[in-house]
Amino acid sequence: MCGITGWVGFTSEIASNKRILEEMTATMSDRGPDDVGTYVDRHVGLGHRRLAIIDLPLGHQPMVTPTGNGDLAIVYSGETYNFHELRTELIAAGHEFRTDSDTEVVLRGYLEWGTAVVDRLNGMYAFAIWDGRTEELVMVRDRLGIKPFYFSETSDGVVFGSEPKAILANPRIPHTVDADGFRELFAVTKAPGWSMWKHIREVEPGTVITVSRDGCATRTYWSLPAHAHRDGLDDTVGHVRELMTDIVDRQLVADVPRCVLLSGGLDSSALTGLAAARLGTEGQRVHSYSVDFVDQEDNFRPDEMRDTPDSPFVRDVASHVGSMHRDVVLNPADLTDPDVRRAVIGARDIPAGLGDMDSSLYLLFKAIRAESTVALSGESADEVFGGYRWFFDDEARGADTFPWLAFGSALTRSRYSMLTPEMQRVLDIDTYVDDQYRTALASIPVVDGESADERRMRVICHLHLTRFVRMLLDRKDRASMAVGLEVRVPFCDHRLVEYVYNTPWAFKTFDGREKSLLRHATKHVLPQSVVDRTKSPYPSTQDVKYTETLQHQLGDIVAESGHQVFDLVDHRSVRDMVSADAHAVAPDVRTQMDRVLDLYHWFEMYSPELQVA
Repeated sequence: MCGITGWVGFTSEIASNKRILEEMTATMSDRGPDDVGTYVDRHVGLGHRRLAIIDLPLGHQPMVTPTGNGDLAIVYSGETYNFHELRTELIAAGHEFRTDSDTEVVLRGYLEWGTAVVDRLNGMYAFAIWDGRTEELVMVRDRLGIKPFYFSETSDGVVFGSEPKAILANPRIPHTVDADGFRELFAVTKAPGWSMWKHIREVEPGTVITVSRDGCATRTYWSLPAHAHRDGLDDTVGHVRELMTDIVDRQLVADVPRCVLLSGGLDSSALTGLAAARLGTEGQRVHSYSVDFVDQEDNFRPDEMRDTPDSPFVRDVASHVGSMHRDVVLNPADLTDPDVRRAVIGARDIPAGLGDMDSSLYLLFKAIRAESTVALSGESADEVFGGYRWFFDDEARGADTFPWLAFGSALTRSRYSMLTPEMQRVLDIDTYVDDQYRTALASIPVVDGESADERRMRVICHLHLTRFVRMLLDRKDRASMAVGLEVRVPFCDHRLVEYVYNTPWAFKTFDGREKSLLRHATKHVLPQSVVDRTKSPYPSTQDVKYTETLQHQLGDIVAESGHQVFDLVDHRSVRDMVSADAHAVAPDVRTQMDRVLDLYHWFEMYSPELQVA
């Protein structure tokens, strides 16, 4: 895990602008606190910040291999979990290695197979290779989009980075945000390639972009394959169990301390149980961490998304598997600290508006990083196995839009009602959402012989695996890497994703519950309480002091009526939020409060040029 950045200009003298490259690289320091390096040739500059995980002494980057016809130089972020097998294959082909790192395996794999190396990789990665033999830059992103990767085309090449902030540090890239940037921010559809910044785009998951003097050429090397499922139910459960065991075994490999994020839900508990079993064969105990809020368990109230508090189930799992467990308990002052809010915005480069769910995640990761460097997360299991409540809500499933928007939770309901009437008119978010939905539907493959119900559930699963999950993966990566913590996501292994995606919906719910395949494949490592627990999403504080503090902070903003935030946000709406009874504030209104505060601090931190008229 690291931060990468670079600059290619075929008519520019990059070497004479090394200071700019160094400034771009410096923006990635949180992602890579252990080492820094740059590579500069006439038309290319590569920058790297390293978080050392494997081969701590010798994994310095950029990693360069001279060929006689020009250098091959790589900057790599992520992990290749099958690098041992690939290394053995490359040694048999005559390659010699100087390090034990997976980065060198990828570089020598490119030397042996060219861009076809991507078809052999199992992992999470974003990397760029400068091929001095052909004077081309090759940019690659993993299949699911676990690792972030952005780029901006220039008049004579590209500027790229793990995060937009690295690209914005280059003076050639304007700090402009247009209407589409704001549309997607409030629409929550995760348009492919979207960045908030007008001149920056994502390298889309599963793609290779080759940059030459002729421009950028994009090739998709992976997309969700669609085919009929041939295995019976028992064999399907058994294969999921085999895959999960192999995936966890692979993702526990590291030369640094490892742990598991444990929420007490099925997903994280399954990983904790499998990790405990694997480490137990080596005489080790798994370390687990959870996040909670002061007095949350004692004062918990069921809501539209959560039936039970997490803590009792966390204790059951920790006791069942014998983990060395720590609860990170936060209070409203922790969650509403403006410095924490700014840290989260600075990590994500966008005003996401997730409030305590973002700040608590950041603070959890910060606490873990003091004791560990690698964590396994249950992120993405709901998208893979079908766990969200709207998968089972008839109205949401049948709606002619994205199901998570039709369900209307506190995060999606009234999500742009605080905007000025003029801004609502200009952005026309409902039309944008509909356009994005039509575009998404057109990309979903058809399997012959599927019933209408099976086809609809395939559509819903595809939307989650190609749209919804990418929002959560970006949030997870940016919050964790902001504190130098590598978070791995076993449920995003493409072998598991491909297999489960093509199982019938009847298999995914064969016991009448959500995530049946995962439940039965991993119940041998779970306490019965978790086997029986219904889906509960990431926790959110229910303490009214959180709302009261938001109101106080918004009151200070209301006094700045001429602030740029009010070019977007309706001043009267914010005043109404401030004057409301905190005990009566609805969850979606509290979300609006967080959105306004995020926007305010984002304007202060980034000073964007707006083009939204």
